[in-house]
Amino acid sequence: MIAHSALATAFTDLPVVMTTSAETGPNGPMPQEILDMYPDAPLIKRQGEVDAWDNADFRAAIKATNRTQIILAGIVTDVCTAFLARSLRAEGYSVWANIEASGTTSKEVRDIANDQLLRAGVNVVSLFAIVGDLMRDWREDIGAPVGSTTLLPWLNRYLPAYGMVARAHRAAMQNGELIPGEDLLPN
Repeated sequence: MIAHSALATAFTDLPVVMTTSAETGPNGPMPQEILDMYPDAPLIKRQGEVDAWDNADFRAAIKATNRTQIILAGIVTDVCTAFLARSLRAEGYSVWANIEASGTTSKEVRDIANDQLLRAGVNVVSLFAIVGDLMRDWREDIGAPVGSTTLLPWLNRYLPAYGMVARAHRAAMQNGELIPGEDLLPN
């Protein structure tokens, strides 16, 4: 959830709209770590609407971004994410649901929810797939300051498995020697 929220710290041209369903109720407030990332972004405090699209202020904030593609996640895949994603699709938006940034109660519920999202035309993808699609090319600085010089530290922090790959590559390049067996690996 924190890594998903941090996308716009790397891709600074992404607009951010945050929302809570019932801040004083069962879902609680937006985590402070996320609020601290975007102190100037709109935070729509819904009064209990489960589907964020049912809230006029949220709809207005999304429309004010002038974007047709929406990246989203919610607390619960089968409710928060799915309800909003289907509503956005019904309004003609291209929707990218981050499968790693929301949870649910069981594998079966997750699978059914993701299947429903796919049937509704939602792109159900990983955080790394979203990053790759936003970046498009390791050689480019897309939106300032994105590119491998700023994105690799971001990936190292939020997707540590990929950070390990980058650190291993750096170590191999610096050392310049292959260990026995590495020469047998395909290029």
